[in-house]
Amino acid sequence: MTNRRAALPLLAAATACALLLTACGQNSEGGSREKSGDDARTIGIAMPTKSSERWIADGRNMTASLKKAGFRTTLQYGEDDPDQQVSQIENMITQGVDALVIAAINGEALSNVLRQAADADIPVISYDRLILGSDHVDYYASFDNEKVGELQAGYIVDKLELKDWPDEGPFNIELFAGSNDDNNTKYFFNGAMKVLKPYIDDKRLVVRSGQTRLNQVTTLRWDGGTAQKRMDDLLTSTYSSARVDAVLSPYDGISIGILSALKSDDYGSSAKPLPVVTGQDAEAASVKSIIAGEQTQTVYKDTRALAQVASDMVEAVLDGKKPETNDTTTYDNGKKVVPAHLLPPVSVDKSNYQSVLVDSGYLKAEDLR
Repeated sequence: MTNRRAALPLLAAATACALLLTACGQNSEGGSREKSGDDARTIGIAMPTKSSERWIADGRNMTASLKKAGFRTTLQYGEDDPDQQVSQIENMITQGVDALVIAAINGEALSNVLRQAADADIPVISYDRLILGSDHVDYYASFDNEKVGELQAGYIVDKLELKDWPDEGPFNIELFAGSNDDNNTKYFFNGAMKVLKPYIDDKRLVVRSGQTRLNQVTTLRWDGGTAQKRMDDLLTSTYSSARVDAVLSPYDGISIGILSALKSDDYGSSAKPLPVVTGQDAEAASVKSIIAGEQTQTVYKDTRALAQVASDMVEAVLDGKKPETNDTTTYDNGKKVVPAHLLPPVSVDKSNYQSVLVDSGYLKAEDLR
């Protein structure tokens, strides 16, 4: 796969760049790309949205890792609009990027544009969210997504001391999941349910709403406001005379919405303590909430390490080498099993946020004040 882009006609590339001068010469922030020499290869980075602190960090880390390796970069955010992301990727292909790193908004919406990438001999790294329904995905860089759900559910089990039942309980729990168009959603949820289901089956945990299937608990675009409305509805319809003891939340932004609904219903008072609320991504707002005794837990995924894995994959593919992977069986996108490199997630709460997040430099102490 050495010199995958060498076969593209230079005249066509130059013409395309002239037609798209601004896009070819600037990144998504509007500044000139860092020059790395006339022969430097350019990597297109497509991220989902700037509305999430996590994805801003991913874009920054991905750009830094690639530039350190000697690449130029062009970074675009699709702002949770699948059509906009497709258009951005099409423009990157027209510009003549040498590789694409894509965190998909909708994992099933990219088949046609990835065919264009394949026709132009542009390798594709799927970043954190597996791209579905396409043969033209070379590698996948992510975390152990099922383990994320296991950590969240395991934390609930430990915090409620469910293994000691029937001394206490049963406890009421409600379940939330991520966006139905994100392939990771099922892995997070399945991992959590693997842990929680035995306790639901033997009534140590009770889902009073009855909403236990994935298609009943998803949260479109991982939106905190959508989660807040659903939690409001659950409290009104199901918990007028009962208390919520735990909420399985898959993501910090969703957790903040859930907590807003709970606090509006007088949770957090001495008579009505907040339930156990999980999360994911160790966003500063949620870590501050954990420190304040509101959100209970989050799952930390070091996006600096993930960006390095994806950057290493790009470099290996473009140099005709085989990237390092550690999972070649799990991630079937409907067209192929995509070779993956998975990183380990870490459970974080009030007891270890300092050592895991601050001491490692992932978050600054001043960000948590």
